[in-house]
Amino acid sequence: MVSRFVRKVRTASGAVAVQIVTRRGRQVEQVEHVGSAYTDAELALLLTAARERLSPGQDVLDLGDLPVVAVRMDDVADWTTEATLPLEPATAMPGGRPASVAAGGRVVGTSADLLWKVLTSAYARLGFDVLGDDGFRAMVLARIVEPTSKAEVVRVLDEIGAPAVGLRTLFRSLARCQEQDYRGQLATAAWAHSVHTGGTAALVLYDVTTLHFERPDEDELRKVGMSKEHRVDPQVQVGLLVDPGGFPLEVHLFEGNKAETTTLIPVLTAFGERHDVTDLVVVADAGMLSAGHLNALEDAGFSFIVGSRITKAPYDLADHFARHGNFFTDGQVLESVRDMGTGKAARGRRVVYQWKFKREQHDNKAINAMIARAEEIADGRAPLKKARFLKVTGATKELDQATIDRARQLAGLKGYVTNLPTSTMDGAAVIAAYHDLWHVEQSFRMTKGDLRARPVFHHQRQAIEAHLTVVFAALAVARHLQDATGTSIKKIVQALRTARSATIEINGQRLTLDPNLTGTVRAMLTRLETGH
Repeated sequence: MVSRFVRKVRTASGAVAVQIVTRRGRQVEQVEHVGSAYTDAELALLLTAARERLSPGQDVLDLGDLPVVAVRMDDVADWTTEATLPLEPATAMPGGRPASVAAGGRVVGTSADLLWKVLTSAYARLGFDVLGDDGFRAMVLARIVEPTSKAEVVRVLDEIGAPAVGLRTLFRSLARCQEQDYRGQLATAAWAHSVHTGGTAALVLYDVTTLHFERPDEDELRKVGMSKEHRVDPQVQVGLLVDPGGFPLEVHLFEGNKAETTTLIPVLTAFGERHDVTDLVVVADAGMLSAGHLNALEDAGFSFIVGSRITKAPYDLADHFARHGNFFTDGQVLESVRDMGTGKAARGRRVVYQWKFKREQHDNKAINAMIARAEEIADGRAPLKKARFLKVTGATKELDQATIDRARQLAGLKGYVTNLPTSTMDGAAVIAAYHDLWHVEQSFRMTKGDLRARPVFHHQRQAIEAHLTVVFAALAVARHLQDATGTSIKKIVQALRTARSATIEINGQRLTLDPNLTGTVRAMLTRLETGH
């Protein structure tokens, strides 16, 4: 026996998918996707449209006598049903218009036209439409809406009512991505946007992260290396260059076991040559700090600001400690010169320190916790293991008071190393530039979280590079929208995805009703239009 019924399924994105299922006995033969709802009004429209498809001409949506089937999104859990849903009147269509204007009409569909318009406009403002590739644009914008596989892009576009793009078109776009150097063209457009919006031509920020793969075997690219997530899967390393505001400028792919410090110069060199930029200053974290690598950076013509290891502070600030002991004023900046390297490779480096009261409180709290841990081990209340403030001599376990005293002395201090002279950038400016590194970390969090760049299932290097180019473009669009609205990309998508227009058919003619915009969405659109 063949039966057809309407099914509701809660999706991973939080929407409710409305489907028409054809079943023969206990076997499902066909599933027709009607649409996905994000609000109660959308769900009512989709259910009515689904029932119209089940019984054409018998379940016409009469918005005059029996308004819209009204079902709350909260009533739909992670289950499916054939049961009849409760009916109650709904007072308006998505545009906020009274139901009586559409008497005798039927719902044809709903779409998130406003979301698609905002995304495509941002893509164009960044100059990314220079590629002239609708398939690539579809993959980039679909990743912002709902990060998923390339094969699922067609479904995402269909759910929001965006122009359809075939799966074969998408894979042809991925092939062109490498052949026509899409990433280079995007990087040129990104740099032009950064300069236009006030980016500092001489200052860039750099960091490295890892992306792992769901496979056990290594190859020439995917290697087991030092993982920031403490994984043992094959991985690749991704170097990201951003401007001081966090807007992405370059992204590069490296082997998974390549040392972070050796990735920096190739990225900076490519950036300088691409944009004809000289006198470049790069800001990087303390992981890049070694005398040899700093010398190599300087010899390549680059200036730098990197984090300094605080253990050198007693030597760098010996004069201060001799005169003032451990006394500092909040925000105090001190400078010193330290020889880094040995023999002929030794070079004098400018070191900038700053003491902050809030940082001292944080450091002392951590020190107290480590002392408590060491005391438990020394007293035999915890098993023997390595602890910072524990000294073991033979069978004797005791606190290392000298190490504790030194840690207390350095609490509140943070250091920075640079080859920039004071006349170019004073100590306060050096510190401020380094603190902008959080923008790179934020971009990496967006890449791995909101855009789900990991795990990667591609196999060939060309496909991995193309995937990274899609993620890079999506990150740029997302950062641009966040900066323009002051709202996270996740909230932007959620707000605009639910602002859906509805198309209804009345007496053979179709009418599109605009979405009913909330105050939050209107404010967001205003900020996008005005830039503030």
